[in-house]
Amino acid sequence: MRAVDIIVNKRDKKELSREEIRFFVRGIATGRIPDYQMAAWAMAVLLNGMTPQETTDLTLAIAQSGKVLDMHDVVDIAVDKHSTGGVGDKTSIAVLPIVAACGVPVGKMSGRGLGFSGGTLDKLESIPGYRSDLTTEEFEKQLKEIGIVLCGQSKDLAPADGKLYALRDVTGTVQSIPLIASSVMSKKIAAGAHAVVLDVKVGLGAFMETLEDARELADLMVTIGKLAGRKVVALLSDMNQPLGNAVGNALEVREAIDTLHGGGPGDFREHCLHVSAHMLVLGEKAKDLAEGHTLAEAAIEDGTAFEKFRTLIKAQGGDVTYVDNPEKLPTAKYIEKVKSPKEGYIDQVQARTVGLAAVELGAGRAKKGDSIDHAVGFVIFQQVGNKTKKGDPLFEIHANDKKLIDPAREAILSAHSWNENPVPAYPLFYN
Repeated sequence: MRAVDIIVNKRDKKELSREEIRFFVRGIATGRIPDYQMAAWAMAVLLNGMTPQETTDLTLAIAQSGKVLDMHDVVDIAVDKHSTGGVGDKTSIAVLPIVAACGVPVGKMSGRGLGFSGGTLDKLESIPGYRSDLTTEEFEKQLKEIGIVLCGQSKDLAPADGKLYALRDVTGTVQSIPLIASSVMSKKIAAGAHAVVLDVKVGLGAFMETLEDARELADLMVTIGKLAGRKVVALLSDMNQPLGNAVGNALEVREAIDTLHGGGPGDFREHCLHVSAHMLVLGEKAKDLAEGHTLAEAAIEDGTAFEKFRTLIKAQGGDVTYVDNPEKLPTAKYIEKVKSPKEGYIDQVQARTVGLAAVELGAGRAKKGDSIDHAVGFVIFQQVGNKTKKGDPLFEIHANDKKLIDPAREAILSAHSWNENPVPAYPLFYN
């Protein structure tokens, strides 16, 4: 069997056999298949798709390319969440401590930024000393001892995914539904989660721009999870505009900390409470979503969610003084507040434009191996449906290179549009 033949078969829209998929995945994991062949295959998958059976076979092959953990030996039930990525999506940073504070163990292996979408690990590494590279043994030990882990993908878990994940970011293949589904679910299966809440983003700032595509992805991941014996729930959430106000690594960490203290933007707070409620139901801590929502709110109000976040950061080597005093987090050299140029109702804050502009500032990666500037990004003050007067605060630019301020301002202004008539707000979640 040769890698090139498998690439050609997928190029020619043929269904790959389980043996072909396993051969290719083993080649990725062992390094026998080079980047250029992985890239060619990923592009063929993006263009021609995969059948549900192919995608399931791919998911299991990736999961089995390394260790597959059994968390029954560690905790009674381990719940995980995954977002398909968006702009300003710092949900895991707030949700995991909330759920863990309610007594449901949460072990999450997260990812880095993909394209215009920020990565949870990049955000948390704004905190000096925070270790994302835990071993499998450290992952299990920390989950058992403190009930919360948020780290990078262990090298011995789904190693084929780690290589393919990094390559997708720089080859224009992030949006492939089979590659997204197999990447997400292979990690969940390998990491031993018993139950998973999937937060599937929909809209202009998501990889799935239409409800139809988002539902297809959600249904596929739920099917894969069930076949693997996991309890899986998929939510469809809006990503036409940034979630919350902050876009950028340290800026988003500050906003998540503010939310854990009972503040934060209303849309982000409610989003976190809803996701937490679903996780608490799956974790058998709440009988229904209403009770889950109440428990999550209580964890914020009594301070236990924030304390659990401090425990997490300390356990993984982070300097908790940056959590206790978020003003110590990286700060940009230049901060410019931009005012609304007109009066009217905001009818668009184009999330993808904002995300791409953040990458240009250095908050994300334009190519594999790029470094991240944790300080830069934007604070978006208005949301769709808000009425603004000329001169009202519209957004804030946080930059470390003066030459980048003018193009950033133009980009974010272009992301906004106004209507003279009232505009309905976007829903947080879709049915």
